[in-house]
Parts: sequence; C-alpha cells; structure tokens
Amino acid sequence: MRFTFMTLFPQLIEGYFQDSILKRAVERELFSYDFCNPRDFSTSRHKKVDDTAAGGGAGMLMNPQPLFDALDTFKDAHIVFTTPVAKPFVQNDAKRLAKKEHIVFVSGRYEGIDERVIEQYADEVFSIGDYVLTGGELASLVMSDAVARNVQGVLGNSESLDVESFETSLLEAPSFTKPANFKNLSTPSEYLKGNHSKIAALKNALSIAKTKYFRPGQLLQYKTRA
Repeated sequence: MRFTFMTLFPQLIEGYFQDSILKRAVERELFSYDFCNPRDFSTSRHKKVDDTAAGGGAGMLMNPQPLFDALDTFKDAHIVFTTPVAKPFVQNDAKRLAKKEHIVFVSGRYEGIDERVIEQYADEVFSIGDYVLTGGELASLVMSDAVARNVQGVLGNSESLDVESFETSLLEAPSFTKPANFKNLSTPSEYLKGNHSKIAALKNALSIAKTKYFRPGQLLQYKTRA
C-alpha cells in the first residue's frame, strides 16, 4: 500500500506519520507515503498554481495546468479528491480502499479546484463532513488514517477492527479500564464478573442505547436488519 499526498503543504501532513502505530507500520513497510507538490509542475514564471474564478466570485481557485501535469505522472493509482460537496466518507470506504495498491489524495486549497481537474482525474470524491476547512490536507489525513488501519498487520490486534463503531449499524459500546471504582464512578459490575455471554449482552444493550441517543437513524437500520 502506498499513499501519495498531492498538496502545496507537505509539512502539514508528514508529522502525522512520525509517531505511534502508523510510524511502526511504515517502518515495517506495511505501507509507504510520499508527496507531490503541484507547484513543481507549474509552467508559469512565478510557479503560480491559482487564478481567479471564471464568472466572478470571492477568492482564488487552483488552476488546472499544474494539477493536470502532476496527475498525468500517476498512471495506475486510484485518485481521490477531497471536497465538502461530495458523498460522505464512511468505514466501508476505508475497508475497500485498503485493498488498493496506490492511492493519491488530492488536497485542494484556496476556494477549491477547477472542476475540470476533478472530472478528468477523479476515481472517487469524498467529504469528511458538512463543514468547510482551509484546505484538503486534514481530510486527506483522516481518510488515509482510516484506510491504513485496515491494512493487514497495521493494528497489533486485528480483532480490534471487528468491534468498532460502524462495523454494524450500532455504535460501539462504552469501554472501561482499571480501577473499577474511580472517584466514586464505577465500571458496570457485569464487566467484572467474567461471564462473557452476559458481558456481550450488556454491551449490545449499551450499543443500542448509545446509538438511539446519538444516531437514531442508524438504530432504525439496525432494527430493520434484525
């Protein structure tokens, strides 16, 4: 698995892979990452990558020439654009993309990217939420993290993937650790008794309660499937 981040600001991304689980995964060559800066492909005298929007409007857009030339260098990659005006990125997307050999995440800046670039090169376009960021780098990081942890071997315990939120229609049940009583706040007693069938039943009930409170629409999906 290889990630390429197409961005004007590689330094915003690189530090994320310098610690913890993802750093160890890179060291073990479970996946790799690199960068491609569109500015390096600009044919303008001053290496410009932006221009005014046709038809008027506030702000600047990333113009097509640098991005076209940069993306032409990736012949077999799966190219993903980040934009708030796209379908939501969900767990099933992360699992599916983890099977790709090479993903290029294209991060927009300014007021966005000339639509012709997206129409020409996008294999998929995703949004990570109904809000607007100053650039696509954070969205690219969110998606790459979600994808990477689904690559075989990245997580120390692959069973962790099976019990997480969004693997089913229910949110993950609350988790607790030691001590069993902390500042008069207790771990549910059933968690401490070692009866795995009762623990599973309680966790399922707590998942239903949590989903009902935070994501009632998902609870309806669960009941329909059940």
